[in-house]
Amino acid sequence: MAGRYDESDVRSRPNPRGSRPRTKQRPDHADADQALVTGVDRGRYTLLVSPDTADERPAVAMKARELGRERVVCGDHVDVVGDTSGTRGSLARIVRVHERRTVLRRTADDTDPVERVIVANADQLVVVTALADPEPRTRMIDRVVAAAYDAGMDALLCLTKADLASPDPLVALYAPVGVEVVVTSVREGTDGRTIDGLDDLRQRLTGRVSVLVGHSGVGKSTLVNALVPGTGRATGDVNDVTGRGRHTSSSAVVLRLPDRAGWVVDTPGVRSFGLAHVQVENLLGAFPELADVAEERCPRGCSHGSDAPDCALDAWVAEGGPDAPARAQRVDSLRRLLTARSSGASVQP
Repeated sequence: MAGRYDESDVRSRPNPRGSRPRTKQRPDHADADQALVTGVDRGRYTLLVSPDTADERPAVAMKARELGRERVVCGDHVDVVGDTSGTRGSLARIVRVHERRTVLRRTADDTDPVERVIVANADQLVVVTALADPEPRTRMIDRVVAAAYDAGMDALLCLTKADLASPDPLVALYAPVGVEVVVTSVREGTDGRTIDGLDDLRQRLTGRVSVLVGHSGVGKSTLVNALVPGTGRATGDVNDVTGRGRHTSSSAVVLRLPDRAGWVVDTPGVRSFGLAHVQVENLLGAFPELADVAEERCPRGCSHGSDAPDCALDAWVAEGGPDAPARAQRVDSLRRLLTARSSGASVQP
């Protein structure tokens, strides 16, 4: 009879998930290439595959699903599979992130629980600060140096625009306490623009991975363009009303110095540097001369705050004689950071 059917007429639908049992084993990617992450842009990672070898080549990759929420940042050493040829339109996959030697972090402010990783595996943090236009902010310098020490990195203070103001006050403030200082200035001549002090800075970057951090408008991108010719990093001016620079770099990028002398990481200009990720007890590491006084002379459990009874830092300031104002400024910077971290209050540099 038309329209009649039995079970044999019905085709069974196969299992959409397949018949193979699921396994937690993951491929070991033994044939993966090693690469350095030189840039990050909206889920795409610019790489240098097999760096410092005869087979070195650029490539673009995405993060493999198996990495989950693990972040990949500039400076990471990773393993990649897939098309690592670097030809136009090719796309590799990052399948593994190597252990990081150092991690430089910051938060939006001192109450923000979200850490923002700036760069991995850097040896040295270069705080780029203009001596004028915009005016230097010592508390910002102290905060960035604190983050560098917390990350296990060395700190170098690079003072720009010495043609506009004397570097002596800042050199006197930081050089005696373990922060190396280099001074640069721009000079216009018949042969074009020359940066005095560039050779000194280049020497301090040789053989290292250095990350440059600073406010917008301090001349950071100008330095990068001079250090790595042909880079073409955008430069900007300082706003006449606010005294702040305009952001010219939108993301961090790793660049190799000429003659393979080292690496520099140019970062976007920052207007704040939160230390929510830094433990209060570690902040003294950014002030080595104060740490020595606190360890030798402060009573056990001293908070080193302005209201701490018998804190030896106050006596140390009083003993300073002609250096007392500089000592007082250093103690004030430390206590401002300690107060901000202890109370969760936001501190603007």
